[in-house]
Amino acid sequence: MSILTPTTTIADAFTSLLIGDLPFRFTAYDGSSAGPEDSPYGLHLRNERGLAYLVTAPGDLGLARAYTTGDLELVGAHPGDPYSALMQVKGSKTGLKFRTPNPIEALNIMRTVGITNLKPPPIPPQEHAPRWRRMMEGFLHSPERDAEVIHHHYDVSNRFYELVLGPSMTYTCACFPSEDATLEEAQFHKYDLVANKLQLQPGQRLLDVGCGWGGMVRHAAREYGVKALGVTLSAEQAYWAQQKIKEQGLEDLAEVRHLDYRDVPEGDFDAVSSIGLTEHIGVANYPAYFGFLRDKLKPQGRLLNHCITRADNKRTSTGAFIDRYVFPDGELTGSGKIITEIQDAGLEVHHEENLRMHYAMTLAGWNKNLVENWDECVAEVGEATARVWGLYIAGSRMGFVTNEIQLHQVLATKTVDGQSGFPLRPEWTP
Repeated sequence: MSILTPTTTIADAFTSLLIGDLPFRFTAYDGSSAGPEDSPYGLHLRNERGLAYLVTAPGDLGLARAYTTGDLELVGAHPGDPYSALMQVKGSKTGLKFRTPNPIEALNIMRTVGITNLKPPPIPPQEHAPRWRRMMEGFLHSPERDAEVIHHHYDVSNRFYELVLGPSMTYTCACFPSEDATLEEAQFHKYDLVANKLQLQPGQRLLDVGCGWGGMVRHAAREYGVKALGVTLSAEQAYWAQQKIKEQGLEDLAEVRHLDYRDVPEGDFDAVSSIGLTEHIGVANYPAYFGFLRDKLKPQGRLLNHCITRADNKRTSTGAFIDRYVFPDGELTGSGKIITEIQDAGLEVHHEENLRMHYAMTLAGWNKNLVENWDECVAEVGEATARVWGLYIAGSRMGFVTNEIQLHQVLATKTVDGQSGFPLRPEWTP
């Protein structure tokens, strides 16, 4: 790598810190450019504020800040669905990784970008505080802190979620009965799969923790005659779910409370479903979490845990962008860890299933909805938030397609004295 001179352009400074070749076209407001001219995708740095974001937070976080504010523009792809552009970067030999400059390079880059750009611009309001600062606001995964981070992500706008998620208002992996099934059909099929794995019967009682907008609660009540209780830390979700329950005339069977799952007083449930909550719990809290769910079950009761996992059991972090912009305090681990903790809590595991590609298809549907409803989404939450969601959904889709992350359902029973109530073969079609 040659030493930069004081006359270096912004494009030269940008590419000099890359590890490997630039996998797309890069242009900047000073007229400089770099990267393949025939690339279908590119990034355009629009102004000095965007440059300051990149300089003061090198790597993913600086890119996310500049992109969120619109100072860094994606060329060739809709901001509601940048999946193809991300896959082009992913498919290159080196991706998009930066190195630390040596002292001489750093000095010359400072001369190029200007001393004023070394002062960090205001952090976009969509960005959550760093984890170390959140520690000052409450212990990790305390009820108060969990309530705050759930509010940050889920209490955006119920109308926005309707536009992105579709009529089902289901913010978890669907299960596609066929490749040409619609997203709504796949979400219904997912709820039916969970109900069948739990072997729900009329008159039984179901607890759905982290119930979101009440999709599983309403499905169990409407389709199976089950008395279902759902709890969520999101006030917006609880309000929407309560209104929908009334609208569908399910008040006698379905209930959604704005409540921490740890504060549910009832017990002796026939079944417990946890669909998309484990990601928020924290790996260190798994023993208490699965122990709590076990204690809510009657003997031979069933637990269905549905959550995003890593492809291995080695890491738990979600990365800076996800932690600061999407799921603060979220942690992911492998399905092996999930199964181990469920077993160590005293539950008997009978079945597990990986729905990785189903989540990739689900996310593609959400990206499509976001693009088709882009103007209304922007009017509802602002362009910066809509950009975050487009990037997050597409990035997550890429993670599932490339097998960096997976989605596992684990079915277990509260077996007592060797009696699980589980048949010799599953009742549903695996």
